[in-house]
Amino acid sequence: MAAFSPEAPAMSSTAEPPSSPWLSIVGIGEDGRAGLSPAAAAAIDGAGLVIGGRRHLELAAPLAAETLAWPSPLSDAYPMILARRGQPTCVLATGDPFHYGVGAELARLVPAAEIAAFPQASAFSLAASRLGWPLAEIACLTLHGRALERVIPHLQPGARLLVLSWDGTTPDKLAALLNERGFPRSRLTVLEAMGGPRERRRSALAADFSEGGIDPLNTVAVEVFAETDARVVPLAPGLDDAWFEHDGQLTKAEIRAVTLASLRPRLGQLLWDVGAGSGSIGIEWCLRHPTNRAIAIEAREERAARIRRNALNLGVPDLRVVVGRAPASLAGLPAPDAAFLGGGVSDPALVAAVLEALPTGGRLVANAVTLESEALLLRLHAEHGGSLRRLSIARAEPVGHLAGWRPAMPVTQWALTKP
Repeated sequence: MAAFSPEAPAMSSTAEPPSSPWLSIVGIGEDGRAGLSPAAAAAIDGAGLVIGGRRHLELAAPLAAETLAWPSPLSDAYPMILARRGQPTCVLATGDPFHYGVGAELARLVPAAEIAAFPQASAFSLAASRLGWPLAEIACLTLHGRALERVIPHLQPGARLLVLSWDGTTPDKLAALLNERGFPRSRLTVLEAMGGPRERRRSALAADFSEGGIDPLNTVAVEVFAETDARVVPLAPGLDDAWFEHDGQLTKAEIRAVTLASLRPRLGQLLWDVGAGSGSIGIEWCLRHPTNRAIAIEAREERAARIRRNALNLGVPDLRVVVGRAPASLAGLPAPDAAFLGGGVSDPALVAAVLEALPTGGRLVANAVTLESEALLLRLHAEHGGSLRRLSIARAEPVGHLAGWRPAMPVTQWALTKP
């Protein structure tokens, strides 16, 4: 086999579609060619170019075609693949290429009708079968190329997780995270190189985990056991204020719960949290679903740093933080599906810029605590419609050796769905 050197230009979007699939995506396991179906083997042997990780290319050997080992980043190879449109080309991947694999990425670039896919059992399926776990009842996550903290929202008492590792160090880091957050009696089972001659399984409690020499190709099964003081992220909106590091610029828990309800998060949508303060609204938006995204816009760098720490601690490390004063800092940002303006809203130009960015059906929620901000919301409601509500919360606090109600500042909330 020979190495491939691309010279052709990228695929033209106006070219006639091929009459049959030209891109084969073949899942290959640790048993190599022995585990391939005849159709998958034929797709490899019929290709003019075979692309994959070095391990994949070795597992598929012998190969008569030219080969290309994935560059770093993988996306650098995509133009080379698209340039071969209509010519038999094969991409090798681990197991099921469409379960946290390269198949999903390529399907965003190449029409499904031009792809022939040959998946095998995913690492999740293999792990579940080894442990006797019902796959439909398990959270399947990947930490490959992603922050370890993404696992935090899934650390619920009694939960079972299957986690794809970044490398051989991931299980030890995961055990350390469990210990740190109050889950020392959670059991980790490391399944290495499943499906091949090097397969191995090791198991230990997080508190006792000290395994070394773990194969880089591993999947970690976690049986979550929470101590009474474990930091379990609740599933409902309105997290206790103590979950957030802040300097007083924080939408309080009860108001935050109502605000999230007014914003109406939906799967995969993007929120602008303008004047984010501690980032609590954007963080809780992201916690509603793993695909939800948020951009926190904050003028002060020290608060921006605090938002990043809060996001990491609560398991949404992908929250994006933009430092700058709105509305100028909104330029060039992807359009939101919803936007929140906090208690300091006082600039009509900011509200106009956000309304302009929202699509039809987009939601805008603004909270005001000062009379000046409230007056602006009243004018905006008169001009644009929507709904107004007054939110008042009182908490019981000590009064000498007794207790009494201490009211918080009332909040005026304006909510609008863009017509």
